[in-house]
Amino acid sequence: MTMKNLVVATGLSFALLAGCQAGDDAQTSNQQENQTENEGQTNHSANTDETQNKDNQNNDNQEGNQDREDQKDDEKQDDSVAYPTMAETVEKKSGNLTVTNPDSIYVVANKERNLPSDFVPKNLVEPDVSSYAPKDDPKRLMVQEAATALEDMFAGAKDDGFELKAVSGYRSYERQEAIFAYNAEQRGEEVANQVSAQAGQSEHQTGLTMDISTPSLGSSLTEEFGNTPEGQWVAEHAHEYGFVVRYLKGKEDITGYQYEPWHVRYVGKEAATEVHKAGVTLEEFFSEEK
Repeated sequence: MTMKNLVVATGLSFALLAGCQAGDDAQTSNQQENQTENEGQTNHSANTDETQNKDNQNNDNQEGNQDREDQKDDEKQDDSVAYPTMAETVEKKSGNLTVTNPDSIYVVANKERNLPSDFVPKNLVEPDVSSYAPKDDPKRLMVQEAATALEDMFAGAKDDGFELKAVSGYRSYERQEAIFAYNAEQRGEEVANQVSAQAGQSEHQTGLTMDISTPSLGSSLTEEFGNTPEGQWVAEHAHEYGFVVRYLKGKEDITGYQYEPWHVRYVGKEAATEVHKAGVTLEEFFSEEK
């Protein structure tokens, strides 16, 4: 081979070698570009997944918060007292409306809603309070729950510098029958209906009521009690112990009875507080619309 041919051959070899190297470089470059693109796609997918995970976590947190709020609302509803309406607690017997929940602290007895004639409350006890009633007189008695609350109320009044005395609590159906007959004979039935209840229509039969007074008035039950410091204390604080002043001034057309600041009725602290704040009677509080 001549020198010229050798040079040509060598040149071709270098050219081929250079072409191969260029091809390898291009392939390497393409692989690097593809790898970079793939890495970019991988990073984009990772970012997308991370964002989606954060969104899902946020959604889970929001749902968890909502569940907790719903649970709190349910707990609030569960804590609320479901008071019976008057329509739910009465039935007609022998032409008269008779209450069906005489043992309940939410019972409403009035001139239209009668207690059963044979009803005698359970757990009648004598509260440990000062009383004008003679020893062993049934009118010293109250239902246990109400008696305990009365003791607390009298103690609360004493702590604030006021003295209360019990006058008349439980009365049987027969006892109320005799009281009304006496008032009707002495003052006429129309007046008797304003100042006393007929048998079966008196709250005293429930054992949840106590007529109270103060030494300055003795055992007399008069509207004047409402003007005494003791009567004003009762009007302001009785609900704290579960009692309400049952027959309010200005509500005679609803209760059917004259204003009786001395007549307190136990309904429990929750209901008593609501009744006191609303300034309503039990007839209004337990109305059919409630």
